[in-house]
Amino acid sequence: MGFTFPFLSDVKAEVVRRYDLLHPGAGPKGADISRPAEFLIDTTGTIRWVNLTESAAVRARPEQVLKAFDEDSRQATR
Repeated sequence: MGFTFPFLSDVKAEVVRRYDLLHPGAGPKGADISRPAEFLIDTTGTIRWVNLTESAAVRARPEQVLKAFDEDSRQATR
C-alpha cells in the first residue's frame, strides 16, 4: 500500500501493558482494549507530555497538544 512507516501489531497487548494503557473490559463484549493516549516525545526520546483518557471517544483537542508543545519549547529555551 506504499506506507513509509512501520506498524505495530500487539495481539497479546504486551506494548499496551508496558505503557499502562490497558482498559480491561472496555471493548465490545467486554474485551480488553487499549485506552486512548497521546504522547509528546522530544528528540532525545524523553516523554514531555502525556494525555490519557478512560474513554475511546475522548481525545486531546489540537489546541491542547499545541499548548503542550509551546510550553515545552519555552522550557527548553530557558
